[in-house]
Formats: sequence, structure tokens, C-alpha cells
Amino acid sequence: MEYKDYYQILGLKRDVAQDEIKRAYRKLARKYHPDVSKEEDAETHFKEVNEAYEVLKDPEKRAAYDQLGNQWNAGQDFRPPPDWDQGFEFHGGGYTEVDPEAFSDFFESLFGHAGFSHGGFGGHAHGARGGHRFHAHGNNTYAKIAIEIEDSYHGATRQITLKHSELGADGKPRIRERKLNVKIPKGVTEGQQIRLAGQGEPGVGEGKPGDLFLEIHFNPHGRYRVEGATVYLTLPLAPWEAALGAKIPLDTPGGRINLTIPPNSKTGGKLRLKGRGLPAKVPGDLFVVLDIVAPPANTDAEKAAYQAFSKAFAFNPRGYSTDRRDV
Repeated sequence: MEYKDYYQILGLKRDVAQDEIKRAYRKLARKYHPDVSKEEDAETHFKEVNEAYEVLKDPEKRAAYDQLGNQWNAGQDFRPPPDWDQGFEFHGGGYTEVDPEAFSDFFESLFGHAGFSHGGFGGHAHGARGGHRFHAHGNNTYAKIAIEIEDSYHGATRQITLKHSELGADGKPRIRERKLNVKIPKGVTEGQQIRLAGQGEPGVGEGKPGDLFLEIHFNPHGRYRVEGATVYLTLPLAPWEAALGAKIPLDTPGGRINLTIPPNSKTGGKLRLKGRGLPAKVPGDLFVVLDIVAPPANTDAEKAAYQAFSKAFAFNPRGYSTDRRDV
């Protein structure tokens, strides 16, 4: 996937004021509109201009895009950092008249989910006149946060920091932060949304504020991975533990257990612990994935032990003969 320099596409500097973006877009949209343009590759340029404007016209999308930094060059191979948008609060911005599905993979990778490209959970704001004052509900807002897997097992209260953008007096977006104490419900799953009533965009006049929706993601973990309510845990084993069987104290997201390893276990084998996955009406399962690790032979004694081990077994791990006489 290629990196898109949206400022370069619109012929703008990165510190441009917000109102300059619209002027640049209008000029280029007229230049490359397929119905009137005689420029080469006008349709391709027109799509690029609309995509760039879709991001930069919205101070929140623009601020999030700016967080990626400017170390990439246009056309350079690009993969967004996994947590690039974490904690960034979006109000949604609505599309241009162009079909968003026509945008590039780069756009889709950054803004191609409900909270970004489709205006978040907003769109419900409406006005009503009471006397001479205008009243309107605030828009809903959206953000993604990361928690530990253990928070889903036990429930937790966490303080989070959300970032959002505001236009400064110079017409340029600036990052502002706010802190919230959030109750993480027991059994929350990857991608689930938590609704915080009244924590979205403030209303106008006597209009009620919108709600804040937090999309939950789990922090990467060296030993655990989660699929739905099912949790997978990788357990390293010594060869003798796998061959002879063992009882091993094991720390799981739900607490410490004593796990019985059956004799002659193999790498990749799975032990199912029913109901020890994420809590739910029907709890998920915990699968312990076995990973046999051979110790290194660094000392003479360790090398001798391996030599004795090799003589004790008539074992060929490859399953075929390496004797050239059999070829």
C-alpha cells in the first residue's frame, strides 16, 4: 500500500490554515473534473483531490492524519502503526459528493470504519427553535481505546485520555485532551462499544449533549491472543515435561491454576480449559497451546547429556532415511 501525501496532492504546506484547504480543493476540482477537463489522467487526479479533501477538510481527520508524521514520502510503501488512532475522539465529518468506496486502500486503512469514514455515531443532531434561541442535540463522538485482557475477566475502572482537535485563532487545528474515568464491564470483547451517555459533543442552547462511544481493543500480549470470547495462551515446555507429563503452575488472565500436561505431548497440541475464556452468558474457553523448547547445549556436561539422549532413542524426527545407500 502506498502512502498518500494529501497536502502535496492539494499543493499545500502542512501548516496551512483550514480555510485555504477548501479554496485549493475547489480550484483543483474544477481543473480535473472529468466532464470538462482536458488534462491527462483527469479522472485519476480528480479522485485523488477528492480523497485528500475528504481528510483535510475535517479538522479531526486532519489532526489524526498529521499524527502519522511527515517521515513518509508519497508513493512509499506504508502500513499504519497499529495504535496510530488510539484515544483520538472523532465527531464524524460527512462525505463529499464522491462515493467513498472509490477512495484508495490508504484511505480505507486509516478511516475505513464506522467511527471515521461514515461520520462516527453522529448524524442525529437536529435543531428546534424555542422563542428566539436555537437548540440542538450534540453529535455523538467516537474513539478507540486499548485495555488489558485481564480487565475483561474482572471488570475495571480505568482513566483514559482522549484527544480531539479544535481550530485555533489562526485557523489551524490544535490537539486538546480530556481525561475520563471509564468503567470497563466484565466480559467486554474485542471491537465491542461502550456507550458513555452525555459525554459526546455539547448541545447548543438547551440541547442535550451527544454520547461518547468507545470501541474496545486489547493491548498486544506476548502470551495471550483473543478470538471472540476464546483465549489462546502459549505455554513453553521443556522436552522432558512434554514427554513424561508434568503438573505446571500457570498464570492465566483469570488467575493462577495448576495445569496437568499429559505424557507424550507435542508442540502445537492444545489443552482446552472449558469456560476459562472471557466471561459471558456462555463463557468462552481457554486453549493452552504447547510449545516444546529445547535447551541449548553450551557446556561439556550438557553436550554429553544430549549424546546420551540420542543413544537412548531410536528416533528419526524427519521420518525418512538419510543413508545414501537407500537413495
